[in-house]
Amino acid sequence: MVTTNNMVRLSFLHALLADAGIAATVLDAHTSAVEGSIGAIPRRLVVADSDAARARRVLTEAGEL
Repeated sequence: MVTTNNMVRLSFLHALLADAGIAATVLDAHTSAVEGSIGAIPRRLVVADSDAARARRVLTEAGEL
């Protein structure tokens, strides 16, 4: 759904999806932290394919996509 280095935004988006009952997972968090969080490896927020359309709608309505 989203790729970002902004941890505050990532947390906010994760909370928006959770409030809508959509399970989301953050990928690359460990790799990003290991490289020193210099922004070379952004973190990805993903959802199941079956939730993608609804998640896109939630994030769009919040002005985040």
